[in-house]
Amino acid sequence: MTSEQSNEPEGRILQFRPRGGSLFVHHPPPPPSPQVPDLKKFESEPEEPGEYRHRMLMNVLALGFTVLLVAGGIWIADVMAHMRKDQDCVLIGRPGCTPVNVPIAPR
Repeated sequence: MTSEQSNEPEGRILQFRPRGGSLFVHHPPPPPSPQVPDLKKFESEPEEPGEYRHRMLMNVLALGFTVLLVAGGIWIADVMAHMRKDQDCVLIGRPGCTPVNVPIAPR
């Protein structure tokens, strides 16, 4: 290879022109839509006392069910952790992995 310098540029310059429908073309915002003519169709009728009571009862039952599910999940996770700890202890070969509660006899 020779180290001759030429008057030609090293690369070509390309001109990028935006195309129609491009994401970068600024489109004016659409005109504001007219307001909703009537909102009465979205209003609910006044509830009867029985409906409110029934809905609150269902909410309390759902909350109780959710609390029971969470408590059960925590209990299962705790039991699994204790079982894993006991199995690891036994697999290592250590004696006395599980405590045995022996009542002390009175004299």
